[in-house]
Amino acid sequence: MTQSLLEEAGISVLESPKTATQRPKVGFVSLGCPKNLVDSEVMMGLLDQAGAQMTASPEMADILVVNTCSFIDTAKQESVDSILEMAQYKTTGRAQKLIVAGCLVERYRDEIQKNIPEVDAVVGTGELEKILAAAGLDAPVTAVSQPASPFNILSGVMARPEGELRESQGRFARTEWDGAAAALPQYLYDHTTPRLLATRGPSAYIKIAEGCDHPCSFCVIPNLRGKFRSRHFESVVAEAERLVSQGVEEITLIGQDTTCYGEDLALKDGLAVLLDKLAGIEGLRWLRFLYAYPNKITGRLLETIAKHDNICKYLDVPLQHASGSVLKSMKRGANADIFLKTIGKVRTAVPGIALRTSFIVGFPGETDADFETLSNFVREARFDWLGVFGYSDEEGSGAFSLGEKVPGKVIEQRKRALMRLQKGLSKKAKQQWVGRTMHVLVEGESAETPLLWEGRSQFHAPEIDGTVYINDFGPLEGIMPGRFYECEITEAHDYDVVARVVSAL
Repeated sequence: MTQSLLEEAGISVLESPKTATQRPKVGFVSLGCPKNLVDSEVMMGLLDQAGAQMTASPEMADILVVNTCSFIDTAKQESVDSILEMAQYKTTGRAQKLIVAGCLVERYRDEIQKNIPEVDAVVGTGELEKILAAAGLDAPVTAVSQPASPFNILSGVMARPEGELRESQGRFARTEWDGAAAALPQYLYDHTTPRLLATRGPSAYIKIAEGCDHPCSFCVIPNLRGKFRSRHFESVVAEAERLVSQGVEEITLIGQDTTCYGEDLALKDGLAVLLDKLAGIEGLRWLRFLYAYPNKITGRLLETIAKHDNICKYLDVPLQHASGSVLKSMKRGANADIFLKTIGKVRTAVPGIALRTSFIVGFPGETDADFETLSNFVREARFDWLGVFGYSDEEGSGAFSLGEKVPGKVIEQRKRALMRLQKGLSKKAKQQWVGRTMHVLVEGESAETPLLWEGRSQFHAPEIDGTVYINDFGPLEGIMPGRFYECEITEAHDYDVVARVVSAL
């Protein structure tokens, strides 16, 4: 059963009978990455401003929206399954409209409505404002009459040379996709755009850039979301200040490649400059960013992370592989030795930093020797967190036409083997945490048992890393979700740790 976006966030929506009859109720399902989540929050904000009401119960929704992911085959299947599940509420519930949004629309715009007739409208990644027309709502008069925000004007912004070059090389081609619009998405929300947060407690994401210019041959995200474009510096700061004034204490900056932030705005070391500014916001307890491109990790960026106590000592660098030949075929470059030097530089500059990465196994042409190189690299690098994806053969990617496809059975074997290796490394690393005290953001009771509560430290990004389980409130009678506590780690497991509360913060 797919959870609605609001249910997943623990948000309940209460309305009076009068409100219920006047305002159409909208239910959201948001799939995929945090970038997609922000898109959902923007669409919910636009709908709310136009008079709609959000509901966590799909059976009570007049309008249902599924914001889809199309990154790999499993994500596409989950998206289709969710669409079909929500379509049932047009028969069993009160839903009158079903809207499909997001990456799947960019790729299969025509096929979605042709093959799933219950779908009434589609909204692509570059047309979020069209959610109002799709829902049959008018934009508020005030929003229409306001002049365009200067922070959202794309004309005159200097493009990254990499993006211009790769566009001339056909990097962003969409001609073979059924119904795909010829023009690439250009939409970029700003601090004036309405948003309804769906994240739990005091945490929120800020998307600081959209799109991607990198040539990675396994990836179609540039085709889905367009060329790299940064939000204006002042706009990001204004949004962060507003969120903190509303009670947000943890901000995670996101983009397809946050380390390129500002390059199209003629900013040098733009991410470091932005972090330095945001870290000075009073009341912001944790600040982190996802994701870093390995050759964009500058000395100034590391100095900035080390300098500020409220910048989490955490770095997510998706390396994708460690074999030089595979990385060359992926159009990524580098190799295990280069990566080890980068990791050494990071750990020297920011002692104790938590490192996360992800790898693709089974890329076309990957040999047993290549996989062994990757395994040896994982042993030596000692990542705190690691994700492994089996290669997904995506039509429209550069790798789709490559020969020497690795059999699915071999891909699965390599995926399991690498995760077994990481499991052992992780357990040893977490054992070193026992006896340490750290600040923990409590997220609520564990779904497993009310005797355990769950939380995260600065070394855990929201939703993707392990868990801090709390089984002892120490001197306190109880603890509350959304609050920070000083905790002592008392036990370590494969990926998770157990802690007791020392004091409230």
